[in-house]
Amino acid sequence: MSTELLLGEVTLGERLPILEKEVEPVTVVLGAMASRDWRPQHHDYKFATEHNGLDDIIMNTPNLAAWFERYLTDWTGPKGRLGRIKFRMRDSVYPGETMRFVGTVTGIEKLDDEVGWVDVEIELSAGGKLCVGCEARIAIPRTAEANPWKLKGDDWKP
Repeated sequence: MSTELLLGEVTLGERLPILEKEVEPVTVVLGAMASRDWRPQHHDYKFATEHNGLDDIIMNTPNLAAWFERYLTDWTGPKGRLGRIKFRMRDSVYPGETMRFVGTVTGIEKLDDEVGWVDVEIELSAGGKLCVGCEARIAIPRTAEANPWKLKGDDWKP
């Protein structure tokens, strides 16, 4: 993967590199702890299986959002700045499964001489099932000197 992607290197329809990550119980529990989500289905196997009818503990929403952001910034490099993200959860992600992120560039927009927007659709599958569909908009620099993280106020309109 590139360490610093520039807008001119992105093409419509481009497939992002696939990211695969094995989900361990600690992946689920630490993600829930980091987002202060103390609901027991994210850390208590007995509660998750006996009271919620789940197969195991499940990954929570903020943890999934963080994985989507990681997937995008692994692709763009450190200057990629997430502007918007929305996703629909279709199924749960469990320990023992391998998360698989697959993304496609669906739009490219030149904002100004320094920054542009890239729209990406991402599918997260795990355990042989589609778990989450995601749409994201990420700012990418047009030149090596540009930095989307410097945009503020009226200049930052994702």
